Amino acid sequence: MRTDSEIKLSGFEVLSYNLGMVEAEKFIALIQRERFDYTKWRENLFTGLSGEEISKRAMEFQNTLKNK
Repeated sequence: MRTDSEIKLSGFEVLSYNLGMVEAEKFIALIQRERFDYTKWRENLFTGLSGEEISKRAMEFQNTLKNK
């Protein structure tokens, strides 16, 4: 099991890699500024999408990571 510090570092690395340093910092500031309920956010994330469409988007995203 990883420590809290290791998880935070990994999370920031993922954000930085995908958003760039400036937008990663902005994302963190936005999350800290707003009352953000991750569970509620996730409940509506895929509303209206079929399982096939969710799978298609996941595969497309995976391909973008491979191409970076």
